[in-house]
Amino acid sequence: MSTSQKIRNYSTTMKHSGALLADTKLFFSHWHNQDTEDMQIYWQSNLFAKSSRFRSKAILRVLKQRYLQELNVALALAELVKNSCPANVLDKILYFHTAGFDRLIFDVVIEFLYPRYRQGRRDVQVSDLTAQLIQWTSNTWSAATTTRLSQGILAALRDFGILTGKSRKQIIFPYLPVYAFAYIAFYLKQLQPSVRKLMELSDWQLFFLKPIEVEKQLFEAHQQGILEYHVAGSVTRLTFPVPTLPEYATFLAQR
Repeated sequence: MSTSQKIRNYSTTMKHSGALLADTKLFFSHWHNQDTEDMQIYWQSNLFAKSSRFRSKAILRVLKQRYLQELNVALALAELVKNSCPANVLDKILYFHTAGFDRLIFDVVIEFLYPRYRQGRRDVQVSDLTAQLIQWTSNTWSAATTTRLSQGILAALRDFGILTGKSRKQIIFPYLPVYAFAYIAFYLKQLQPSVRKLMELSDWQLFFLKPIEVEKQLFEAHQQGILEYHVAGSVTRLTFPVPTLPEYATFLAQR
């Protein structure tokens, strides 16, 4: 996706929320369905053990926005959590879905961090991202809001394993475990049945992967027996052992 000159409309959610990895895993260890009564129970019981009900309610709202918009995704994440999916796999899947919901995270990685990484530029300052956000939004937010948002985004991306460092952050190659890759490939194939086009989706740039590298991951996943990928001339075929995302999440978590 190329950088647009049009003023962009972004949410400032990441200013306060962050990656919420521990809270997300705790939530899905209890979650069963989208019943609003369950959400009310989680809030009233202070599931996240926060100092205020307001903070707990804010976390529930963010998790609902990120992960409960698609029932199959929520069910799949619950399966991964309840089957003790390794953190390095689950964290990358949560990052993928967070970027899918929050367009600002998506654009920061694809259009700001990834090009810098390819140019060999590893250091990232809050001021660098703040300047980029001002350009994208034409200074829609106050200076304080833009700075806090930049800080929140960079902290979240550090927790998701895209950056490293505390006060001074650097871009690192976001290693994508093959099981996390396979899960994401399953999800994307539901949206893009063409295997060739699937490999070219910009979503893979969230992990700094080019189409040729996506194909290498497909071959590796095939060798590990968690999907089938075949190439015969110009014909490619990608299949999975089960039909739904929740079933595939269980399949991966139990291997």
